Amino acid sequence: MFTGIIESLGTISDLRKEGDNLHLVISSSISPELHVDQSVSHNGICLTVVEATPENYTVTAVRETLDKTNLGELKVGSLVNLERSMIMGGRLDGHIVQGHVDGTAVCTSVEEANGSWYYTFRYDSSNENVTIEKGSISVNGVSLTVVNSKENEFSVAIIPYTYENTNFKEIKEGTKVNLEFDVIGKYVQRLMHES
Repeated sequence: MFTGIIESLGTISDLRKEGDNLHLVISSSISPELHVDQSVSHNGICLTVVEATPENYTVTAVRETLDKTNLGELKVGSLVNLERSMIMGGRLDGHIVQGHVDGTAVCTSVEEANGSWYYTFRYDSSNENVTIEKGSISVNGVSLTVVNSKENEFSVAIIPYTYENTNFKEIKEGTKVNLEFDVIGKYVQRLMHES
């Protein structure tokens, strides 16, 4: 369980294919604190640490994860948003993020707004996921508030702190991102559909 408040940026230092699996070696400021079996959110995807050293750590993505996320598009040197799992009893500064990506979206525009930025994303709604105005969405693991919700499309406003401390600074028109829709909204949508 995560909050969507990014703790650190990691850098992909190596990528290794093994069958259908992809091993990602990541260096970050939190690397020395990580240990094997720990869950870490990578661009919103919950992955398990399988190797750890003070300099870097390794996680493995299986075919299912690669098919449904943007992990397969990462290269050596790519920045990755990182968040360790939340500590129960602490503050929930973002929203409830499970680390289970629902799908991807493509950035259709980035608009600078005198010190902040508006990013617009288009997604496939065939899974019946929806956004609502002022609702929560996780984009590459970042907890955000939806502005300008439309069918198959939504925008988010990014403040300078988020821009500088996440990989939003690398997102441009055409960039694929990971989405996790609000878990409560998903349950409501399913109940409405079954009624």
